[in-house]
Amino acid sequence: MSNLDTLESELLTAIENAGSESALEDVRVAALGKKGSISEQMKTLGKMTAEERQVMGPALNGLKAKITTAIAARKDVLADAALEARLASETVDVTLPMRPSPTDTGRIHPVSQVIDELTAIFADMGFSIAEGPDIETDELNFTALNFPEGHPAREMHDTFFFNEKEDGERLLLRTHTSPVQIRTMRTEEPPIRVIIPGRTYRCDSDQTHTPMFHQVEGLVIDKESHLGHLKWILEEFCKAFFEVDDIKMRLRPSFFPFTAPSMEIDIQCDRSGGEVKIGQGDDWLEILGCGMVHPNVIRNCGLDPDVYQGFAWGMGIDRIAMLKYGMPDLRAFFDADVRWIQHYGFRPLDLPTLFGGLSS
Repeated sequence: MSNLDTLESELLTAIENAGSESALEDVRVAALGKKGSISEQMKTLGKMTAEERQVMGPALNGLKAKITTAIAARKDVLADAALEARLASETVDVTLPMRPSPTDTGRIHPVSQVIDELTAIFADMGFSIAEGPDIETDELNFTALNFPEGHPAREMHDTFFFNEKEDGERLLLRTHTSPVQIRTMRTEEPPIRVIIPGRTYRCDSDQTHTPMFHQVEGLVIDKESHLGHLKWILEEFCKAFFEVDDIKMRLRPSFFPFTAPSMEIDIQCDRSGGEVKIGQGDDWLEILGCGMVHPNVIRNCGLDPDVYQGFAWGMGIDRIAMLKYGMPDLRAFFDADVRWIQHYGFRPLDLPTLFGGLSS
């Protein structure tokens, strides 16, 4: 029994002297583990006489319970001390200013802002949004849009082609959003009134051109649409988008394979003073191309051009963003410069509306 008293004293001292939870765990294993001092004493019970076991059995079980209780109590003390130390070392200075939230520091890219503005304007006129894939077939990007074989726009210097397939077909990155016009006319019954914003791709790069850029096209197909409707829609769009009360517009004859007649539209502007002011002055600025949808395009979509007619227009989203918000270089749109987006970007919760102001 004196050996057990000595063992108990040693273990209680070791428990009291344990300065951390890991050190306390070492004491527990040394006492109660498979090869611990108490466990080794328990193994000797089998070799004792019945009278000896009656004495040593309760004594060993009592020692085991006492050590377990002491370890648990010491563990609570150490845990409280560790928490106190952590609280003391991880204090927060509540007098420091708060970090700005993401809604304060984040910015909407001007291209996304302009797409939202376009959507608000044309939705107010009754247009819906149509979308299509960036990778297109030659048939949808060119043939169905009345591009004849050998047209320069089919050549490699304008178009990004993929490798030729086994059957000879070559996919491409769409050079305009016009393939969505074909997809829409082939899947929807007239009357059709849609706008088509999206990315387009051409082999071109300079201050006002990038290999990837954004376009928006509009399409109206019904039985009675004419150029007067087209002119009114574009005038109302320009007044709403540039936020001017009145604007002069000039239509010049042009050529596009998918429209006939085709026109380019200039709007009134003032170039004096280092910036372009829309809706005033005596200068003109080309802004978009448009025209009546070519009968061949209508026919290629399974519609009868003797019954249905319509018009379409297209403009560069990046270009009109530059005009409205005074950005001098298109390439900076895609440089991912935080300073640029902080200067030209828009707060994420300032949504454009026709009532509150598009660029508020």
